[in-house]
Amino acid sequence: MFSHGGFIQLGVKRIYEWARTEQRCYTLGGVFAMGNSCSNLGIPAGKGPHTVGCTDFMMDHTAQGSLFRLYYPCQETDKAEKPSWVPSREYFDGLADFMKFNRTLGERIFTYLFGTYKIPAYTDAPFKSNEKCPVVIFSHGLGAFRTLYSAICAELASQGFIVASVEHRDQSASATYYFREKTESEKDSGHQSKTSASQQDDLVQEWMFYRALKHGEMEFPLRNHQVKQRANECILALDKLTEINSGVAVQNVLQTQFDWTTLENSMDLCKIAVVGHSFGGATVVEALCKEVKFKCGVALDAWMFPLEEEIFPRVKQPIFFINSEKFQWAGNISRMRKLDSAVIPRKMITIRGTVHQSFPDFTFLTSNWIGRLLKLKGEIDPEVAIDLCNKATLAFLQRHLGLKNNFNQWDPLIDGEDKDLIQGTNITVLQSAM
Repeated sequence: MFSHGGFIQLGVKRIYEWARTEQRCYTLGGVFAMGNSCSNLGIPAGKGPHTVGCTDFMMDHTAQGSLFRLYYPCQETDKAEKPSWVPSREYFDGLADFMKFNRTLGERIFTYLFGTYKIPAYTDAPFKSNEKCPVVIFSHGLGAFRTLYSAICAELASQGFIVASVEHRDQSASATYYFREKTESEKDSGHQSKTSASQQDDLVQEWMFYRALKHGEMEFPLRNHQVKQRANECILALDKLTEINSGVAVQNVLQTQFDWTTLENSMDLCKIAVVGHSFGGATVVEALCKEVKFKCGVALDAWMFPLEEEIFPRVKQPIFFINSEKFQWAGNISRMRKLDSAVIPRKMITIRGTVHQSFPDFTFLTSNWIGRLLKLKGEIDPEVAIDLCNKATLAFLQRHLGLKNNFNQWDPLIDGEDKDLIQGTNITVLQSAM
């Protein structure tokens, strides 16, 4: 999400410094109320023919397990509710840590700005699809977590995909959690878990927050280690979906009402893609190299720094780079270009007027002046930008997964044929940099 330590940090820090005094903290709510008074703020719902459901899955309670948010086509229901966009306050604490400012004030700011928003999907709604669903594994960016890309994931689910949005445990997420077993003293004292999410009384919730670079530490070894773990976590999520599809009884550590047996034989496991943003874009490339079951990948504003270039020739699947206009630079583009191939489809487009944060949901949840201040909004209407991104992605997935939908109506977008698109990149890359 926020590569290079964060592109919204400066704006949030300005707000933080302004609000540090007691009097200004007192008036903070009023300031944000004026800035966030637009009544039409909210995450756009999927535009496809399917109603969208979502649920959470945790395989194995330990940090070595897998945690993901699943988006899927569902039955229409009056009983189901939409979940909160941010699942718990610890995620706000993690965002504050990531941006290097006080948790108490950070939680207050984020709760006021984002605490009431809902994801455009119904919690634990019954699965429903008349045909087998293609599968997408989604990888979030640096400092993000599993729920922050719901506009993209819900759109894919509304178009008939089953989407697993992985929450990475490589300490690149702003926050995530797992469970540990109670100690004997905790059992004896009747210690209660801080959460009711676990189905087992002998487990205690443990939070894992973003790991900042240490003083003097080189960044590449850390990020390269993380991107490898991230790819493995994407593969682990796919393996779990494969088990579920085959009818293997699964144990979900979390308390949900979703019936996982309804997903038996629901997925077309010959049609699997991996999609990700920023650090998640690098994860796409690493995952394609590691797992041939991924038939293609879509990298949204990929941050290529964490990758070893020696893996590039080993990536045999089609890749689609969808970039923002304001984030990219010559060195990053040149690394993407090193994946060009005369025989394997590799495509790149740039969406005009976009910034790095035009892909996560933040861009839909702030008014224009706060969005611009925090660099969460570009010059283009956020819904126009995400619509172009989603349609181009769907067209690419149809082409390379062999789908028989009508997504090919958007084929021209793959080649940048739209007034708001640039074919390739807006960045000049010298041949010597290639």
